[in-house]
Amino acid sequence: MASAATLREEAAPALAQPRHSWVAGREVAGRAGRRAAVDPTTGKPFAEVSLLDASQAGEALDAARAALGPWSALSFAERARHLLRLRDALLQRADTIAELIAREQGKPVAEAHLVELFPSLEALKHLANHAEDALREEEVAGHVLLLAHKRARLVYEPYGVVLLITPWNYPFSISLTGAAAALAAGNTVVLKPAPATTLIGLELGALASAAGLPVGVLNVAATDDVVAQQLVEDPRVNKIVFTGSVATGKKVAAAAAKNLTPVLLELGGKDPAIVLRDADLDRAAAGLVWGAFVNAGQTCASVERVYVEREVATALTEKIVAETRKLRMGDPRAPETDIGPLTLERQRQVVDEHVKDALARGAQALTGGARPEGPGYFYPPTVLAGVDHRMRVMREETFGPVLPIMAVADAEEALRLANDSEYGLTASIWTRDPEKAERLRGRLQAGVVTVNDCVYSYGEPTAPWGGYKKSGIGRTHGLAGLREMVQVKYVASEMSRGRALWWFPYGEEFRRLMSGTNRLLHGGLRARLLSALHLMGSRRFWSRARLLDLLRNVDRAF
Repeated sequence: MASAATLREEAAPALAQPRHSWVAGREVAGRAGRRAAVDPTTGKPFAEVSLLDASQAGEALDAARAALGPWSALSFAERARHLLRLRDALLQRADTIAELIAREQGKPVAEAHLVELFPSLEALKHLANHAEDALREEEVAGHVLLLAHKRARLVYEPYGVVLLITPWNYPFSISLTGAAAALAAGNTVVLKPAPATTLIGLELGALASAAGLPVGVLNVAATDDVVAQQLVEDPRVNKIVFTGSVATGKKVAAAAAKNLTPVLLELGGKDPAIVLRDADLDRAAAGLVWGAFVNAGQTCASVERVYVEREVATALTEKIVAETRKLRMGDPRAPETDIGPLTLERQRQVVDEHVKDALARGAQALTGGARPEGPGYFYPPTVLAGVDHRMRVMREETFGPVLPIMAVADAEEALRLANDSEYGLTASIWTRDPEKAERLRGRLQAGVVTVNDCVYSYGEPTAPWGGYKKSGIGRTHGLAGLREMVQVKYVASEMSRGRALWWFPYGEEFRRLMSGTNRLLHGGLRARLLSALHLMGSRRFWSRARLLDLLRNVDRAF
């Protein structure tokens, strides 16, 4: 690996005036104290955020609730115009926001544009153009012959106030794309950003104000953990969308259960890559290095396990090591930097523990492998060989710049090991043979499977995001994510007069009628003919059935 870029030598700056939450379209100074924003490049605070107390956080919910009626009453075209104005405001501030992401979260500026701003802009455009098509009322053709006279449709209606709780690893794109989907569907939003990246979350409030979003439609609440839990338990919240760790996701689900508030959970991953002997090894090496080390490995879809067929394991490993040694670690605001610091010191400690455990159990660090001296939360991109499933690095989510490589006998062993995990978020397959890829794809336990690429799909606004097993419940992003933001209502009607066939009173005639009807609709040919004759002789049938509709739809009986 190339030597780290020289860090900027800066005197500890005097902290600027604290930044505040956005409630009902204005900045609100919190009464619950302040929290420092820390630069992970130096480990020093550079700004402060005021925190809302419980009453103020409740005012954010009230503001969202007050805005709900007018906002949900807007047409899709009117809401789309607001989303496009939000896109324009984001584009105008893109460079400033990318710099802030580098400063508070640690991504290189170019990477912030790539993985935070690009997906956000694409999502806003896609939702503005296609939300109406996805959520348009749908006619539902009935199946039951006796109900042929009904007219039915599916209607998609907003939940109401959506509470978004977002993580520190992608603090802008996950927050904005989640908020945009909720808004496109007619909901209003209270966003609770992660403590470590609150400044970035507050940018959404500023953007909403700059774009002229109606007051209260998008609120951003900076709170401590106690107030955050109170928000989760608040009956004014109609749906919760949480992105974060499995442990915290379980707590959110348990707290939400007090009001049976619906919860969408996008949680962790331990994402495998399967490299077959026929793969393009140059492409695989370059792709896996990016997939493992983008955002310093702090991605739920990071490549955290590589299983490669033994015949090409040495060649692939050498290419991966060569690619990794080219990477430049340093100040994320420096243009030459490929990898910045981890966002949190506690996360760096987890990474260090995983690597030490692997080395103690016989793995070899081919690059990196030790936490560096000096300021900031840096950890060098680390390639491990000689790993196995006894090691934490192959079973627990590392969430850092570590790429373990394990040689396997064949694709079947790779598949078995890939599925040997409590997670199932994403997986990748590397091969030149589309039939092999398809066979493996069908048996991989993951919500996203990519062939000859990895991680990228969040940049595609039509792609849903979510996983199997402990990787979460539900889907964000794409059509599936948009549908998570609405209640599905079945609406059926008729304009007939008189009584329905099945209304009271029952009696012996109705018993025979229904017994015969069941045989007519589901029995063999002889039973159907006999039941049809019986039906023709029923006075109740002739007095209450809609004969014309039955004749029009008689094909449904067969």
